[in-house]
Amino acid sequence: MRTCGMQAYGPTRQGRPMHEQGRRAARPAAITDHDVYLFREGTHARLHEKLGCHLDPGGGARFAVWAPNANAVSVTGEWNGWSPGADRLAPRPDGSGIWEGHAPAARHGQVYKYRVHGQGGYVVDKADPFAVHAEVPPATGSRIWSLDHEWQDEGWMRTRAARNALDAPVSIYELHAGSWRRADGQPLGYRELAHALAEYVQAMGFTHVELLPVTEHPFYGSWGYQTTGYFAPTARYGTPQDFMYFVDHLHRHGIGVLLDWVPSHFPSDEHGLQYFDGTHLYEHADPRQGFHPDWNSSIFNYGRLEVRSFLLSSALYWLDTYHLDGLRVDAVASMLYLDYGRRPGEWIPNVHGGKENLDAIDFLRELNRAVYREHPDVMTVAEESTAWPMVSRPTHLGGLGFGMKWNMGWMHDTLSFMKEDPIHRMYHLGRLSFSLVYAFNENFVLALSHDEVVHGKGSLLSRMPGDPWRQFANLRALYGYMWTHPGKKLLFMGGEFGQRREWTHEGELDWHLAQLPDHGGVQRYMQQLNRVLREEPALHEVDFEPAGFEWIEANDTESTVIAFLRRGKAAQAATLLVVCNFTPEPRTRYVVGVPAPGHWREIVNSDAREFGGAGWGNLGGVDAVPQPAHGQPQSVSLTLPPLSTIVLRHEAHG
Repeated sequence: MRTCGMQAYGPTRQGRPMHEQGRRAARPAAITDHDVYLFREGTHARLHEKLGCHLDPGGGARFAVWAPNANAVSVTGEWNGWSPGADRLAPRPDGSGIWEGHAPAARHGQVYKYRVHGQGGYVVDKADPFAVHAEVPPATGSRIWSLDHEWQDEGWMRTRAARNALDAPVSIYELHAGSWRRADGQPLGYRELAHALAEYVQAMGFTHVELLPVTEHPFYGSWGYQTTGYFAPTARYGTPQDFMYFVDHLHRHGIGVLLDWVPSHFPSDEHGLQYFDGTHLYEHADPRQGFHPDWNSSIFNYGRLEVRSFLLSSALYWLDTYHLDGLRVDAVASMLYLDYGRRPGEWIPNVHGGKENLDAIDFLRELNRAVYREHPDVMTVAEESTAWPMVSRPTHLGGLGFGMKWNMGWMHDTLSFMKEDPIHRMYHLGRLSFSLVYAFNENFVLALSHDEVVHGKGSLLSRMPGDPWRQFANLRALYGYMWTHPGKKLLFMGGEFGQRREWTHEGELDWHLAQLPDHGGVQRYMQQLNRVLREEPALHEVDFEPAGFEWIEANDTESTVIAFLRRGKAAQAATLLVVCNFTPEPRTRYVVGVPAPGHWREIVNSDAREFGGAGWGNLGGVDAVPQPAHGQPQSVSLTLPPLSTIVLRHEAHG
């Protein structure tokens, strides 16, 4: 049979029985007393199997929606001429607030909404909160749909635990599906995007892609961050099966897929969640708690346990149904703090008089417990911009339970340093070294994301100082420093070839630039950085512990040079020496201490001619001499190219 509210085929899961690929899904299960108990407890993580629309093998479809304060609910759709009285739903007698019923004439592909009658004559047509497919915006109806798909990514699913592990090389390519590449001015569909993107990402050497939200959203200009469909991939680019094909295809080409997920707020569109049954059901009624002043949107009421179940189910749905490899949770800071974006007097303290959102904290912990219980081989990543402690530490130790956290401090400090004219950088070198003071407090992702190339900030390239040659050299030096710094990596699309203009969601990237020598050089350089990241254990195995990093030189302000070592787990893993020169002056015979004798082979040089540089370097490598320096027993004498990052690999025998 077909379903339109539950996955037809589940993923391979550790700790859960494996669903057989290709098996037909069972009849949609009825809502049980146990379901209602978990729903009310706030721990039901698979409501999508119970609520929403489910096609019946005997014909028609079953509908169930939560609207506890409604006076009447009916389903209107294409099969009944949008007549509000044709297919009425009945409230369950258990007081759960769930209305349910069967529409015998409903068919796959048809559009529907819920006609909700609330208090005081309030009448509204709402999209299904659990809809798995929707009309193409600006239309707002839900669409009855099955989720059958023959998955072919068994090889990926068997190995993704190792690919997503904390000691794995992780290099994430962040993109907006509608503006990465276009055909005849129109965004690519999921299937066309899958083929073009897999080929490109594989050639560039990134290990994962991260999609700006493809959860259904009415306003394209929100980039997906104003979500109305928490269970539906946007119909702008195709059907649910098309999106399944997208993930499947990338998996079969060895590429993981992460999704930006937004449980922090939702838009006020009439067909959406706001004021759903004539009351503030999903959001707080008090605007000091329920209205987001920064985004003109509604804030989920995390203290309402049924809302928690809704959000938990959304998270598990994407992992179950679409085999996604992780969720990047948006705007976590806005969830944690009651005063986020508010002036004094515009927020309500918690029961202890503090600004911490205790309900949101409980929800985030339950979210991560549920995700890692069901899918221990995926990752959850928090976009959290404050110094909130233990974001990526286990919940049983008092943490929030995320797998990783974006390092926003590193991003701000690094970009503020790089925008300085090199003549002034000597006074700001501490901005680079400061990140290592806290680098191992969390499992960090170093992110140069879409947020850094919008709202008038310009592109990364345009923010580099100097003439065009120096801008490109600065950008390559930045990427080299980033790719060798402890932490996993994320780069927004276009940055890999030095897009010059600020990103816009209308249109596509300036792909023609990659054909130009300087831009093409950045692209080739990024390929090498990703290759070295994968091949060198020292650059990925020990990203989150001090044992993987050692400063050699962090205080040479006069030369504006830093140097450090990276190490892997095993004693036999080659040690890497990283040296960055952040001035346009080449440094010859620059002495750097090293821990071992032998040959130090130059494996990365951002100034190489093939990358658009001037060709300064060390002729393939240097031999260490027994002359102590920087507290090390040996030293090497290096040529440091202008505005550069070089990486040398220790080899015991030259």
